[in-house]
Amino acid sequence: MTFNELKRLSKKSATGSARASAALLGDTPTQFMAAALKATFALKGETLDLYEAPYSQIDFELFGKNSPLKKLSPEYIIIFQSAQKLMQLHAACGVPERKKLAAARRGFIKKACAKFSRSKIICLNYAEIDDGVFGSHACKEESSFSYQARKLNFLLCELAAKTPNLRICDIAAAQSKIGGEKFFAPALYASAEIAIAPDALPQICEKIYAIAAADFGKAKKCAVLDLDNFLWGGTVGDDGAENLQISSGLGIGRAFADIQRWCKKLKERGVILAACSKNDEAAAKEPFLKLPDMVLKLGDFSKFVANWRPKSENIARIARELNISADSIVFLDDSPAERAEVRKNLPEVCVPELPGDPALFLDFLSDANLFETAEVSNEDAMRSKFYADEEERKSLSKSFGSYDAFLKGLEMSALAEPFGKLNAPRVAQLLQRTNQFNMRTKRYSQSEILEFAADKNFQTFAFSLSDKIGASGIVAAAVLRAISPEEIFIDTFAMSCRAFGRGLEFFAFNKILESAKSRGFKRISAEFIPTAKNKIAADFYLKLGFAQIGESGGAKKFALETKAAKPVKTFIKEQ
Repeated sequence: MTFNELKRLSKKSATGSARASAALLGDTPTQFMAAALKATFALKGETLDLYEAPYSQIDFELFGKNSPLKKLSPEYIIIFQSAQKLMQLHAACGVPERKKLAAARRGFIKKACAKFSRSKIICLNYAEIDDGVFGSHACKEESSFSYQARKLNFLLCELAAKTPNLRICDIAAAQSKIGGEKFFAPALYASAEIAIAPDALPQICEKIYAIAAADFGKAKKCAVLDLDNFLWGGTVGDDGAENLQISSGLGIGRAFADIQRWCKKLKERGVILAACSKNDEAAAKEPFLKLPDMVLKLGDFSKFVANWRPKSENIARIARELNISADSIVFLDDSPAERAEVRKNLPEVCVPELPGDPALFLDFLSDANLFETAEVSNEDAMRSKFYADEEERKSLSKSFGSYDAFLKGLEMSALAEPFGKLNAPRVAQLLQRTNQFNMRTKRYSQSEILEFAADKNFQTFAFSLSDKIGASGIVAAAVLRAISPEEIFIDTFAMSCRAFGRGLEFFAFNKILESAKSRGFKRISAEFIPTAKNKIAADFYLKLGFAQIGESGGAKKFALETKAAKPVKTFIKEQ
């Protein structure tokens, strides 16, 4: 999409209150970027309250005594420092200072992150410009501009890994896809200091939106994969497994092997893999069992569905059985007809329009940024096992005469721990991704979670669940805030869909009640803010004995007197 098309389509703007507030700071004029950014949000059905700072005022906005930015305290601060201005700064330095340029600019961003610790800093990294002074020798010369610019991009990656509120928007990667001639506009820069060509902005703004969307709980959790002519070349039912094209050598089979490697890395990162094929099940599984060049194995799939039903029906079944929403699924299929059928019957599912040539699949998918995430935790690598364990629990439940007997037979135990550095990434991920059992749907970042942990007015709980089949990891979290010496408020309570049906929510309430009583609180207050996805939790507080005491703007308010409250029955023991 061109910049002009984006502007024209943006007239279909979203309505209602803003989903996010942001400030855009640039060392060159940013009016084109601001327009493209607001249009991108609007086209996604979101609204963005954007403050565009006067250009070349980054230092004042971040660190000035009376800067407008301090008063706004936006959720996001987007910092764009151009490669052109970095080159000017490099040229103005003496040779010894040039060797320190990357470290100095890293220090500037680090200081900004500390100053605005309650905001999420989205720092655009630096596009590639070669001043040609050293030629290829620049890669060996520490004082060269190319050396320092590339070093700075690496230092920003290192800084982001250690700084919870810093996200990097990789415009250098966007430039490599677009090409330098289309990315830069030398005539515009010469006349108006416009650093990036307008038609490069849609891709950059898509990247910024994806970072924010992950915070909105819009992260994609599951890749549903077609088999024939997507994971291998050919049709297994017609050609037979032995004649399929899948190889790490030369030829088109290599393209399919590369796609499988990409999917494998998704699974290792924590994305759920599911197979959805129009085939007999035995035939669909045969390549995974017999072909040595298959990168993916049957155990990599949390769901494997092969039959002759419409794919939309099977994807709905996969979502239901995994207990995830359809809008958290990406469906990848080489067939235009199958893609169209799923788009028509399951419009909430993301269905990318793959290119016709399998050799282009990987390049297309790597560029599409389908699986943006705000946080990565140690538990991500265990996600497939968690779902495999859940399948085993479902099978086990059929051998018991009652559901209570099944829960008792699971021999469950749970651990309640306060938030801290070790569990903060997983807690942030849980709060950002959980939509169904989420009482207020407040999206807190890792830095905010660590602030809660350090504040005496807050009490925090991260709940881990285990049973005789396996450990589920941290699957629930709660944040409580003291609002008076006698009352504590449940600011946040969210539970992963992986824990549904086992009573962890009641165990969590019992711990909250026990803590409130021990700390002398006479009253627990709570709130339920309805969304399109959390209806399952609408009556949760009423089940616990809370009384509804009011309603405002659709939000229901509840209260419970601790003296009269009693623990709820659960089959979960405390670790």
